[in-house]
Amino acid sequence: MQPEVSVIITAYNTAAYIEKAIKTALSQTLKNIEVIVVDDCSTDATVEVAKRIQDERLTVITNPRNMGATASSNRAIRATSGKWVAVLDSDDWYAPERLERLVQVANAKNADVIVDDLFLIRDGEPAPWSTLLSESGETIPHVCRIDPVFFVKTDVYGQRGLHLGLTKPLFKREFLVQHSIQYDETLTSAYDFWIDMECFVHGANFILVPEPYYFYRSRIGSSVRSDRIPWLDECCRKTADFMQQEVTQQFPELVDALAQQLANFERIRAYYRIVQPLKQGRLLAALAALLRNPTGFAHLLNQLPAILERRIQYFVFRNETAFEMLPRRQKVQA
Repeated sequence: MQPEVSVIITAYNTAAYIEKAIKTALSQTLKNIEVIVVDDCSTDATVEVAKRIQDERLTVITNPRNMGATASSNRAIRATSGKWVAVLDSDDWYAPERLERLVQVANAKNADVIVDDLFLIRDGEPAPWSTLLSESGETIPHVCRIDPVFFVKTDVYGQRGLHLGLTKPLFKREFLVQHSIQYDETLTSAYDFWIDMECFVHGANFILVPEPYYFYRSRIGSSVRSDRIPWLDECCRKTADFMQQEVTQQFPELVDALAQQLANFERIRAYYRIVQPLKQGRLLAALAALLRNPTGFAHLLNQLPAILERRIQYFVFRNETAFEMLPRRQKVQA
């Protein structure tokens, strides 16, 4: 019998977490599922932990070399046979009824992609501190359809909003195959956002269930980047490339929203081109960056209240998560 859902888990050095992820997938109230784990050459006991779990619905695949998160995800998708493909990070977990609930709604709404709210939980803490929707400032009381312009405008880096690019979708497998949609293997971050965007421009019926069934674990330091400029270069490149796609050009309002997104990334990049040399004591380099792009200084002035607040939280109140940024946080995999 064809599985109703294929759960894909990509893993790299998550031996301490992956057992819980796999077991919550296998313990779903929806039993007709398969779980595909792709390990990306972990140097810890991740593979051994995964293979200890005895269940005929579980398949563990190991990459011949370290290929990265997106290539591993694509390999996992190619190994699936279910009607739906469900994403699960190897350090996260599901509520028991998640798949049953989402499949039920997806079938009723004829969805191509369906997402739910996220419980936000810090590593080592017993309970979630909030949910993605609670932190967004948006009120969404009922199951609803999401359009791509709204998706982009409420997922602006560094600003409060829904940030649905952080959610972990169920994709209709037939839809992915029909439109040759896969993860962009050139990306090191925000790849969940961009596969959602590919689905949107190919006409996906994208449904949001505003209840949380997914536990999204935040690990201290997992999202900290000492050099943000290469990452921002990647964000700018991908946004510009996506805007120029022929299929994207069919949606002028979406192109406008992405242009605003690109302008925001460029402002933030100009800011870091000033701030990073300053932190390293390279004053001449910082001054040169300022002269090349004065908008970076304007962004610095706008950011000062938030910068001061984070430093007070960290140095005065010893809040170790003060420098974590929820917007567009992507778990980093080597």
